[in-house]
Amino acid sequence: MTALWTAEAVAAAAAAQVAGDWVACGVSIDTRTLAPGDLFVALEGPNRDGHAFVADALQRGAAAAVVARVPEGVDDPGVLALVADTQAALEGLGRAGRRRSRARIVGITGSVGKTGTKEALRHVLSRQAPTHASAASHNNHWGVPLSLARLPEAASYGVFEMGMNHAGEIRALAAQVRPHVALITTIGPAHLENFGSVAEIADAKSEIFSGLEPDGIAIVNRDSEHFDRMRAQAARSRAGRIVTFGRHPAADWRLAELRAEAEYSDVEVLHGRRRLVYRLGVPGEHVAMNSLAVLAATEAVGADVGGAAAALADLRAPAGRGERRRIALPDGCATLLDESYNANPASMHAALAVLGRSTGRRIAVLGDMLELGPSSSDLHAGLAAPVETAGVDLVFTCGPQMQHLHDALPAGRRGCHAADSAALAPALLKALRPGDAVLVKGSLGSRMARVVTALLEAGPAR
Repeated sequence: MTALWTAEAVAAAAAAQVAGDWVACGVSIDTRTLAPGDLFVALEGPNRDGHAFVADALQRGAAAAVVARVPEGVDDPGVLALVADTQAALEGLGRAGRRRSRARIVGITGSVGKTGTKEALRHVLSRQAPTHASAASHNNHWGVPLSLARLPEAASYGVFEMGMNHAGEIRALAAQVRPHVALITTIGPAHLENFGSVAEIADAKSEIFSGLEPDGIAIVNRDSEHFDRMRAQAARSRAGRIVTFGRHPAADWRLAELRAEAEYSDVEVLHGRRRLVYRLGVPGEHVAMNSLAVLAATEAVGADVGGAAAALADLRAPAGRGERRRIALPDGCATLLDESYNANPASMHAALAVLGRSTGRRIAVLGDMLELGPSSSDLHAGLAAPVETAGVDLVFTCGPQMQHLHDALPAGRRGCHAADSAALAPALLKALRPGDAVLVKGSLGSRMARVVTALLEAGPAR
């Protein structure tokens, strides 16, 4: 494996005291996913102290560990990098990883579609040159520096996701990522309990432009009602150019035509005098729209746009974010649309629209959308309209906020309501029939993955 960090480099980047001479091939903060040869960073959080896992990490093959104190069960000082603060050390590694990289860097944020767009851009760029991207949804105060610390020196492209739930957070992350290209997907009502309006969310997301490298490129959704305020923030940054995408006639990358099917979409895009027609392997108008942003970012980093468009045909949705599976039942199969990772009103609307293109009986299994503040009850009840538009036959709900949707639905569309996802699963399994299409979605805290697990255990998935 290629060396990523030497003891000497860690000492310089993290202001660490290092006694040994070792080489690490990766960086980890979790022993459950640690690979032999990784550098383990013992982060200290409100619920868990990574120092308690250092001995286990070393037994699992970690090359060394970054620690703020000598942990119990570790007698060899040569495998420790001693620092004042492990979070600050991780950020130091991230900054050093970014500083030594020659890759073209893309930063992505938005209320909806961050991870899917990041994965799509990783997918198309990796077909052309070595590409590094954030794992999973590593987009917060520890996920971003961890992703930067893992950036290989040989990478040609880097794609980093940035998230937030308070103002100022993306500004700090963008300063670490220092993107050449900064992209905002969609602005919508998410984390409203920490913001006074969706316009304030647009301002917070636009902080990503503050980290742009000189003459960088800002990519903005032209269809957004908050486009003008996002463009204004981009104009005040070091951006050399602002690129837009959407259906709007003035968009630089314009969606001219979309044929949306249950399992894919056929897309036609106009960019200046160029016309691109391609198949997108993940369904949904929201995915098609973000594919325009992917092509815009591809061009912005100097990669081949035509090759990127062709590669989108075999794009697949990540687990928990639209992944489609067949569930075996005694007399046939049902289709699972696994959207269990997270939810807000915009992503709920999009997922219900995808469900609406499915054949057979359409069943939505929905958990609470969290952090929506005083508007939460209205936003949950308001999902009755897209449920109706999508022709959903049955809606199973759980959680105190989804009670508002349950009450707003006509009796014929109500499956049942339960206190939580664990209590909901048995009723769903009892109602499930061959040919059904089942959407499972809710905020991470609603634990809708338990419903997905119940479905997978009920019948083998393909």
